[in-house]
Amino acid sequence: MEFPRPVELRTPRLVLRSWRPSDAGPFAALNADPEVMAHLPAPLDRSASDALAGRIRAAIERDGWGWWAVELASSGAFIGFTGLARTTFEAAFTPAVEVGWRLARAAWGHGYATEAAGAAVGFGFEVLGLREIVSFTVPGNLPSRAVMERLGMTHDPREDFDHPRLPAGHALRRHVLYRLARPAAGPRPPGA
Repeated sequence: MEFPRPVELRTPRLVLRSWRPSDAGPFAALNADPEVMAHLPAPLDRSASDALAGRIRAAIERDGWGWWAVELASSGAFIGFTGLARTTFEAAFTPAVEVGWRLARAAWGHGYATEAAGAAVGFGFEVLGLREIVSFTVPGNLPSRAVMERLGMTHDPREDFDHPRLPAGHALRRHVLYRLARPAAGPRPPGA
């Protein structure tokens, strides 16, 4: 399939785009925020954050899509990332493409995650032709679970899993899995 590379997506309030060098500082700040990282293994120091940004950029350069940097259309301010990624571990539901997001705390509560993730899901189904998109998080991450539900994703507790990258006994090892099948026709997901 042919599409412009790298892909840029726009919603009424957001731009999902390739990463810029100027994103490194605000990205490091959100990765160092204990509240932003509360449902992930640990906050990241600047070096780890920069390395993660480098891996994200490389995936977008390779594929044309991935974890896009998200900015406010009104100001150009970087607020985090949202997008699609191939799962990189083995589980009962893999191989799969997941939709995910990580936004700075100041961007919470505005519907940005749902808006951006809806655009990413629409791209995944309409442009990439994916049959299904998944998302997962720890059971206690209620805000992210609410975004998944607003996207129309469904959760079957029988599919919950232990994340293979976390050791047995780790407080965040258990994950809930949400799925969304490509719609046959009809309205697009919210924000798409």
